[in-house]
Amino acid sequence: MTSETLEQGATGALGGRGRKMSTGRMGDRVFGLSAKGSGILLLAIMAAIAAFLVVKALPALQSDKANFITSQDWSPDAAPAKFGIAQLAFGTVLSSLLALIMATPVAVGIALFIAFYAPRRLADGLGYVVDLLAAVPSIVYGLWGLQFFVPKMNHVADFLHSNAGWIPLFGGDAIGGRCLLTAGIVLAIMILPIISSITREVFLQVPRPNVEAALALGATRWEVIRMAVLPFGRSGMISASMLGLGRALGETIAVAMVLGSAAGISLHILKPGGNTFAANIANTFGMAGPNGQSALIASGLVLFVITLIVNMAARAVIARRKEFV
Repeated sequence: MTSETLEQGATGALGGRGRKMSTGRMGDRVFGLSAKGSGILLLAIMAAIAAFLVVKALPALQSDKANFITSQDWSPDAAPAKFGIAQLAFGTVLSSLLALIMATPVAVGIALFIAFYAPRRLADGLGYVVDLLAAVPSIVYGLWGLQFFVPKMNHVADFLHSNAGWIPLFGGDAIGGRCLLTAGIVLAIMILPIISSITREVFLQVPRPNVEAALALGATRWEVIRMAVLPFGRSGMISASMLGLGRALGETIAVAMVLGSAAGISLHILKPGGNTFAANIANTFGMAGPNGQSALIASGLVLFVITLIVNMAARAVIARRKEFV
């Protein structure tokens, strides 16, 4: 009787566990199907956007009288914009790279200070402020840049041109406040909270035993950060930087307000004028005819491709870094 009772108890226990495991497996399947469906839906949406851009851009591409990619004055029939794809791509990429170069080191420093140096109460307050700045609308940055920053940049441009004009970036015959450098600084201020917020969260995920082990071995705080924190958060920093770069590439209102419109490609970032894809579309779409709108959509297609390439490159860098972690 005892053996039968034990056998029945064991069978019941296994049966109960089997039912729980079956329920768990069903949940896993539902979650897996949901995740897979979400991924497929995302790909379908991206494909639909790409197809829409291609279809709407075809009329302008078919009526194009110049080279679509390399021409600086790409103007299909009835297109209002005098800016070619080459110039728009140059202004977009250069201003975004300037913003990324200026914002990333500062954002990483802010994240390190909040995560490892600041007292608890100060860190909580600074983290809240950084998150709040990330939610500020771009029109606010644009108004601030136009009304306050551009007049100040006139003096900065004069100083840089006078003292560092031998550097090609700060050279040129004409200088002014509404230049690519101003647009890059405004974009850097805009993407700074995004990069800093994400990087801070990555640094806070560093395994505590790694930090404590380094401290126990006599490492200084900077050595802990250099040997334990930065290697762990490298992929996260790259992801945060690429997210900030994506916003800089697609920013519209702020750039349109602080950047003057002038034709031509120039490496002199103090020269007034320049343009970007998003700002050009925002400024000229309302006055464009059917073929002009098609030309602007074609420029949006190029911006879509550039953004896609940047994100694919970032994913490749992150995947390669993971092999060495």
